[in-house]
Amino acid sequence: MWPWAEVKPPHSSASPDFVPIRAGRRILYLRPDLAPEAPLILARIDELGRTSRAGAGIRQSGFALAIGDRLNVFFRRSRRGGLMRLINRDIYFGRQTRPRRELAIAAEATRRGLPVAEPLGALIEPLAPGVYRGAMLTRTLNGMTLWEFIRTDDDPIVRAHVFEQARHAIERIHQGGLCHADLNLHNLFVTRAGESFTVVILDLDKARLYPGTLPPHLRQRNLRRLARSARKLDPARRLLDDAALNLLIGARP
Repeated sequence: MWPWAEVKPPHSSASPDFVPIRAGRRILYLRPDLAPEAPLILARIDELGRTSRAGAGIRQSGFALAIGDRLNVFFRRSRRGGLMRLINRDIYFGRQTRPRRELAIAAEATRRGLPVAEPLGALIEPLAPGVYRGAMLTRTLNGMTLWEFIRTDDDPIVRAHVFEQARHAIERIHQGGLCHADLNLHNLFVTRAGESFTVVILDLDKARLYPGTLPPHLRQRNLRRLARSARKLDPARRLLDDAALNLLIGARP
């Protein structure tokens, strides 16, 4: 195996980290300690299905769910982006479902101590053989995306600190063998860490795992993707000038 060859994540249903719980056609994968909460989690998800309100995120597919008094779950439906969303918003094809793959990758990234949203489970709704809808469940984080933060906080000292924390989070996942492949300002989440801030990486749907530190060409690819995202969101560079972007990504890729 090449030192940077992709590590295939373990199959979610075979992983001791998550147990499958069937509810009609649906399969809810949960951490074993959360299995007793499955009926309430499914009930809260069903409540969402009876409303038309938009959720959080660029695809408006994320919802914070309070499960009893001790658990807050962030439920994110799998939604397509780009032009594909105009003809097929949320139906996917394949026997290896994307949420289960993302769940396995997020679990392994967590074991490696990487700054990703804590995975709690995934939901698969089969529609036909090899056809499904899906969703990911993570622990709810308090805060906002980096793009929301940039538009909200104009304190130069605080902004510089947060940009450095975001760069540090990206460096950590690269050192830990995680290639995100879709880094953008919506997938970097700013949250509190005591009296300071920290940054967590969201949405590992397209991510890949490697056994060691990412090779330079994959790091540069991720950083170029992030730079394009920043320029697309702020083409006039009113909020994110060259100095700020250099703080965020280090040396320009």
